[in-house]
Amino acid sequence: MKNIITIITLALFLNSCVSPKVYKELESKYANLKKENKNLTKDNQELLDLKNSLVNDLTELASKYDDALARKNQLESDYAATKSKYDNLKASYDALDTNSSSVIAANTQKNRELLAQLEVKEQALAAENARLQQLKNQLESRSQRVADLESIIAAKEAEMTTLKNAISSALTDFEGKGLTVEQRNGKVYVSMENKLLFQSGSWAVGTQGRQAVQQLAVVLGDNPEIAVLIEGHTDNAPYSPNGNIKDNWDLSTKRATAIVSILQENANIKADNLTAAGRGEYTPIASNTTPEGKAKNRRIEVILTPKLDKISNLLNN
Repeated sequence: MKNIITIITLALFLNSCVSPKVYKELESKYANLKKENKNLTKDNQELLDLKNSLVNDLTELASKYDDALARKNQLESDYAATKSKYDNLKASYDALDTNSSSVIAANTQKNRELLAQLEVKEQALAAENARLQQLKNQLESRSQRVADLESIIAAKEAEMTTLKNAISSALTDFEGKGLTVEQRNGKVYVSMENKLLFQSGSWAVGTQGRQAVQQLAVVLGDNPEIAVLIEGHTDNAPYSPNGNIKDNWDLSTKRATAIVSILQENANIKADNLTAAGRGEYTPIASNTTPEGKAKNRRIEVILTPKLDKISNLLNN
């Protein structure tokens, strides 16, 4: 037990010293994260735009299908009426066959004209049936694609809801202690105020905060395909440089890195899914004019994002 405490103390000491090289790597990784987040937002918007476009196409095809069906019914009605006239004339022709060659000739001509009309209407009806079938096939294809997209989106939402519920359940002991769990825009946000994690001006995680992060790590270890972004935030009170820390931005980065170090203790969490970023004082969630607002702004946010591989494959296909 004494050896374990010694190793943990040494690890915390080593993690507290972040070299300029590591800091620049973190800055680079944060820049990549911003780019990835921008791409995810763009992909999400493109997905919504595609869905709306497909729904509009679906509505348009349904309208065309209804128009084609009405035209087909009209052609069938015209065809039936013309055929009825033809049958009547043929009956008249048969009756007059022995009476008048001139009447027979007239009826013969009419029969030919009616036959020609019937042929034209049959051809138009066949073409309209083919067009109707094509529209029906397109309608079914677009309907299926919309259904597939909606199914994938619903599955991702359900997956993130399950994750959010699991995290809320795992961290229930920390409710009312500066910890909140929210789901919005297809992501899960775990926010921990500094009063749960750090002493003022420090990036060393306290005992209670470590327990909260370790319990969060258990849930993340069961969901290895979730991207995890850890953001450090401060209020706008200036930080006096003390040799190790230059400013609030530097402090927020070291605090985010400290959380990453605890998460990496769980072997089930993929290291390439973790990203630490310092946001300093530039993304407040409350006013910095009151002590309460400043306390809310001094926080760590863990942002969990699902992988969108299935959606990307569907869009590419």
